[in-house]
Amino acid sequence: MSVRTFHRGRLLLALTTALTTALTGVVAVASPAFADPGGTPAPATPLAVAFDTAAARYDVPRDLLVALGYAESRLDMHARTPSAAGGHGLMHLASAPGVRTLDEAAALTRLSPAALRTEPAANVLGAAAVLRSYADQAGLDAATRDDVNGWYGAVARYGGASEASVARLYADTVYDLLRTGFTGRGEAVAGRPVAPRRGGLERAAVLGGIGTLSTDYGPAAWAPASTSNYTVASRPGSHPVTRIVIHMTQGSYAGAVSWFQNPAAQASAHYTFRSSDGAVTQSVREKDIAWHAGNWTYNTESIGIEHEGFVDNPAWFTDSMYRASAALTRSLATKYGIPRDRAHIIAHREVPGATHTDPGPNWNWTYYMQLVNGITGIGSGVVTTEASSLNVRSGPGASYPVVGSVADGATVAVYCQAVGSTVTGPYGTTSVWNRIGTNRYVSDAFVVTGYDGYIPNVPRC
Repeated sequence: MSVRTFHRGRLLLALTTALTTALTGVVAVASPAFADPGGTPAPATPLAVAFDTAAARYDVPRDLLVALGYAESRLDMHARTPSAAGGHGLMHLASAPGVRTLDEAAALTRLSPAALRTEPAANVLGAAAVLRSYADQAGLDAATRDDVNGWYGAVARYGGASEASVARLYADTVYDLLRTGFTGRGEAVAGRPVAPRRGGLERAAVLGGIGTLSTDYGPAAWAPASTSNYTVASRPGSHPVTRIVIHMTQGSYAGAVSWFQNPAAQASAHYTFRSSDGAVTQSVREKDIAWHAGNWTYNTESIGIEHEGFVDNPAWFTDSMYRASAALTRSLATKYGIPRDRAHIIAHREVPGATHTDPGPNWNWTYYMQLVNGITGIGSGVVTTEASSLNVRSGPGASYPVVGSVADGATVAVYCQAVGSTVTGPYGTTSVWNRIGTNRYVSDAFVVTGYDGYIPNVPRC
């Protein structure tokens, strides 16, 4: 890793600038991160300045720092509200029993807890300080710090997991992002080979691997919640199972699984799904009563299913997660005789007395219930346009922002179809739009699917 050396005055100026831009929204001019096709440097964003400053100040690999933030929050402050596990900001600095990264950051940086919680630049700086302190305690010297693979133990510790397999799940998620690369909030991290040095965690069970699977639901990994966070029972004999409650974690997948293992959490769910690929972990046996609904009667008679993400960011709601979750819900409905309707498959916010809003307005109930009821087909089509490419929009209509493009002649998967604005293209005039990815839509007027309009057995969005 190449680390820029800051004189003290320049460092304080850079941090002050980053903190100021976090509060004012004014873009700071720093080392250019991007350039336009003509070669003119574009000014760095406040977030880029924050990562530059924190990485240089604490000698933490910049891309590792960005990957950790992306794993925790998709680099989003989420309106400065804490996660369900008591984590704050895009780096999820936590102030909760057993996990005190916020307090550690305050002591290391001498920034106020309020600033660390609410100011993006301070939040990033605090996370870098904590990671560096963990690296120092692990004995990482300057040469080792230059190798991203040597930071695995520090990353695992940052996640706060009390159980080795969950600590490995957390750290592996960050390193998988480094391996594959990602883009978000103006940050682009290119994929690269990684070979993390896991130390003692090399021997930890890999969730989803042999010997860790659920006995209730075959595809699920088993990572038991603390016995302080649920009630042992013998359902359905002791209590009928009549409902399924849908939740959002308001945090990361690994973070939620870890939180349920924390005896201080006083919360749990039966299952938790990962956004990226629909992987699922079970934390409470179906026979037992998870503490998820905030209503004892509903707890006793329901299965709680958590989904990785935040209610205010629909980018977490992937087709992989929808389909995997619906498969579990369909299986549970069959097992316990639960009707597959919205009276029995409900949102957390619909529980009497609920103070939570999850899964929120971005959860697509129409699509989810169609999947639960067996309308699960994925269509296919070929893009045909008079131009070299076709714009992809964030929603089913020409007024939605352009979020990408797809080449003429490309084959696309059609996960569901929606009614949107009317468009005329090579295949006539239509109001049908095809969802070809998470928040990615193209008009059916430009796609040859073999059908006029709707594709049989493909859900409506």
